[in-house]
Amino acid sequence: MLRPQDGPTRERRSLSGLWSFRLDAEGVGRTEGWWSSALAGAVDIPVPASYNDIFPDVNVRDHVGDVWYQTHVWVPARWAGERTVLRFDAATHRATAWVNDVEVARHEGGYTPFEADVTAHIRPGAENRVTVVVNNELTWASIPPGQVEEREDGRRVQKYFHDFFNYAGLHRPVWLYTTPPAHITDITVTTTFEDTTGLVTYRVDGTTQAEEHEVRVSLRDASGVEVQTATGAAGILRVADVHPWAPGDGYLYELEATLWSGSGELVDSYRQSVGVRTVEVRGTKFLINGVPFYFKGFGKHEDAAVRGRGHDDILMVHDFALMEWTGANSFRTSHYPYAEEVLDYADRQGVVVIDETAAVGLNLNIAGGVFASGRKVSTFSPDTASESTLSTHLQAVRELVARDKNHPSVVLWSIANEPDNVAPEARDYFAPLATEARRLDPTRPVAYVNALMGDPDQCVVSDLFDVLLLNRYYGWYFGPNDLGGAETNLEAELRQWAAYDKPIVITEYGADTYPGLRSVVSSPWTEEYQTELLDVYHRVFDRVDAVVGEQIWNFADFATAPGVFRVDGNKKGVFTRERRPKSAAFSLRARWCKTG
Repeated sequence: MLRPQDGPTRERRSLSGLWSFRLDAEGVGRTEGWWSSALAGAVDIPVPASYNDIFPDVNVRDHVGDVWYQTHVWVPARWAGERTVLRFDAATHRATAWVNDVEVARHEGGYTPFEADVTAHIRPGAENRVTVVVNNELTWASIPPGQVEEREDGRRVQKYFHDFFNYAGLHRPVWLYTTPPAHITDITVTTTFEDTTGLVTYRVDGTTQAEEHEVRVSLRDASGVEVQTATGAAGILRVADVHPWAPGDGYLYELEATLWSGSGELVDSYRQSVGVRTVEVRGTKFLINGVPFYFKGFGKHEDAAVRGRGHDDILMVHDFALMEWTGANSFRTSHYPYAEEVLDYADRQGVVVIDETAAVGLNLNIAGGVFASGRKVSTFSPDTASESTLSTHLQAVRELVARDKNHPSVVLWSIANEPDNVAPEARDYFAPLATEARRLDPTRPVAYVNALMGDPDQCVVSDLFDVLLLNRYYGWYFGPNDLGGAETNLEAELRQWAAYDKPIVITEYGADTYPGLRSVVSSPWTEEYQTELLDVYHRVFDRVDAVVGEQIWNFADFATAPGVFRVDGNKKGVFTRERRPKSAAFSLRARWCKTG
């Protein structure tokens, strides 16, 4: 799915701004047809943003069910005769949309885009009504999963198995855009090298009408100079003395694909950025452009005060600047696909990304990020993670790859975070997911993120994947306040994993730290303990050759569901939620900047 863009044959209009908003606590809006007129009793709300923290109202923050958004947009008269598309970059966790009185789209999944051709329903030269109902309920048929409880007092309570707040709403921009009737529908680009020559393999897909037209492509370097051209819907462009995309060097070419009529008229045009680079796993090495790469960075969240999970360019640029200050070169989109603007920026900045689906919480032995005790239970059953869960999960993988396949910053697909990996049923669940990810994109390795739920020889799925991504909390959830034991146990386990002859990236490690809590004798929750725990892990990483990366949990403190294990959210950030550094941030800067 191509992103909206302005150009000689296309025009886009952002629908970001203030929309009308109404809770549907009784769940009657669909029956009563709220889309067919102005929303009665509505209030203004910003889009994009999570709705939960905008108002000082617990009924909004903890709402379970439908909420309604509505706006009115003037469609230019010049759009008559053009194909017009309504696009939502994300609606969490599912949505149904109407234009004027007509339903135009339904979508499941809260972090990938969906769109609808609304040409037949839009009135050019007039004002048009756009309405969308967004539902935040999580079930075992959704990704991520959850359960809705109906209390005796009539309250509906959402239970979920992940350790971050269930923000919902229109988190990302909404667009109206045009294309010609005959148009380009998709572009796929892959790259490799022959010595210093870059090979850019491309495929341009179009509508049936587009098949009647000639496809031309042009590749330009970063200064706009044309370096290669070709004719045809598929081919290979050879770029002599290519400038590779590399970590720290976000060099991008631009491929322009055009459709031309038999009479020589331009029919459609689309521009796609291209970073020429390769990714390979060889033994315990992770190679970018044939050079071993060491991941230094963070797990992150799209999370900020008031905005919730709403995309914000200001915060995005600031976060990247802070990561650069620490010396980080990478991050994981934990635990869902991030806004496309984030990946565009990572491409330009030369920052490496592990791209993850929203499949977090597929483990009944972890409750809200805290490890359960006692007898382990299987997550997989007809009433829990089942065939319907797998079907939703497969679609999430497809939509992730379709959206992000052309980003050079994305070097690895992560298809789940901390699932049950020891139950025998896990293999039948994850095997088709790994197969589908490789079928969709054979150019990138595939992985899942492993929680400490058993010894390495108890895992039944790791051999299905290319890279070992491990979340480990020795010295925190396991043996808190015992850093000596943490160092011994971590090294012993990592040496076991090293026998798999695969690269190991530690994708989570850390300790909750209350900012400003200091002690001459370090103890849990102090800034000193966080710094010392990270130092322990780093000593171990430096001794185990198979470890090719360290991504601390977390970049910044973030909101969670309230509970006795969380004081105003998760405090494992090396920055506060307001992006103020804790002591550990300076320790990381000393380590990561020194090692290049």
